Amino acid sequence: MRELKVVIADDHPVVLVGLREVIQRDEYFNLVGEALTSSQLIEQLTLHQPALVITDFNMPGDDTYGDGLRLIEYIAEQFPRVKILVLTMVSNHLIISRLLELGVAGVIAKSHIHQEIGKALKALANDRSYIAPAEQASSVITNLTVIDERFSTLSPREVEVLRLFVAGSSIGDIARQLDRSVKTVSTQKVSAMRKLEVLTDHALLTYCIKAALFES
Repeated sequence: MRELKVVIADDHPVVLVGLREVIQRDEYFNLVGEALTSSQLIEQLTLHQPALVITDFNMPGDDTYGDGLRLIEYIAEQFPRVKILVLTMVSNHLIISRLLELGVAGVIAKSHIHQEIGKALKALANDRSYIAPAEQASSVITNLTVIDERFSTLSPREVEVLRLFVAGSSIGDIARQLDRSVKTVSTQKVSAMRKLEVLTDHALLTYCIKAALFES
């Protein structure tokens, strides 16, 4: 079997270390690049043209390429031959569905990365896709079924807005990162609040934090 070039990306160095160790132990893969930001990731993809990229879904702080769905959409469009394995803490089934629509080769919950990464690499080496066992991974909250049900009604775009908002970004910052108008972002945030049945920004933050919806 031909050795496959791999680029890895995550804004947490400790995750990169773990991925590096796993990949370097696998004779079928050759780690050629690492990135801590979206911009670094695109540079590495352009430079090495790998067969596989393993990237975190949530890498905030990069206005050029953003992160989340915006970044994955860009990679899928600009590097169509690269297989994409996404690491995520997002549990919303609409987000997962959208990732699959974009053609990603696999999705792994970061909470189960140690158990799943080896299985995923084996599947990808054999030209198969890999989706980790459904959201045991991301079990949002075990005892609060209502919260999970409400969260599942959010659209992928609303989830993106909330994730950035909870991370501390202003509406203007979110608009720039997602390349949307301020009005659109504000409307999506209000729509999400209505679905989650919260009335204030403070209540929204409290809801998301207690539910651990966007832990990374």
